[in-house]
Amino acid sequence: MMNTPFITVEGPIGVGKTSLSKAIADYYQFHLLKEIVDENPFLGKFYSNIEEWSFQTEMFFLCNRFKQLEDINKQYLQMNKSVIADYHIYKNLIFAKRTLKKEQYDKYLKIYDILTEDMPKPNLIIYLNASLETLLKRIAKRGREIERNIDPKYLLQLSEDYEVAMTQWEKENPSIPVLRFNGDTMDFIQNPSDLTYILNTLDQFLHKGASTNEFTR
Repeated sequence: MMNTPFITVEGPIGVGKTSLSKAIADYYQFHLLKEIVDENPFLGKFYSNIEEWSFQTEMFFLCNRFKQLEDINKQYLQMNKSVIADYHIYKNLIFAKRTLKKEQYDKYLKIYDILTEDMPKPNLIIYLNASLETLLKRIAKRGREIERNIDPKYLLQLSEDYEVAMTQWEKENPSIPVLRFNGDTMDFIQNPSDLTYILNTLDQFLHKGASTNEFTR
């Protein structure tokens, strides 16, 4: 197995990041790092008025994720204990670039660069993507009150932003593989065989290495 796996699961809202991260954590007995979402006091207001509340929302997420990663680095990674996270702090730039005004984003980017310059990077990313229809169905099914006002147009733009960002990440970080899985053709929550496929793919990669940076289905 690769030395001290630090795996992150990424993808747009509703694609199943936390569910998959939990399953992987249980399977490998890795420590599970979950992002702080519901505790963000600005998030409900953000979904109702993105322009008004975007900066406060993004700054809360950035500061909390920085603190989480700082703690995880000290308590687990530096002690050679494996971690799987249901987010990558890189996602902050995806959201911020979409929602912040240019002047705000420029300031935000400077803060982001300072906070993350010595933060640990994952050595493997699992990227889940899905169509807007699938994302909306899954968001509705989990029934979070805070997500009731998500604009489908915003969700679609965000999904497209993820595609661009992950492609850019792969180009800029060729040593960090990205395993891609399609949420439209796979439902690892309802279909055990889909989860088995993902775990087997990941297992092969961790133990034997891989000849490619992408796994698709």
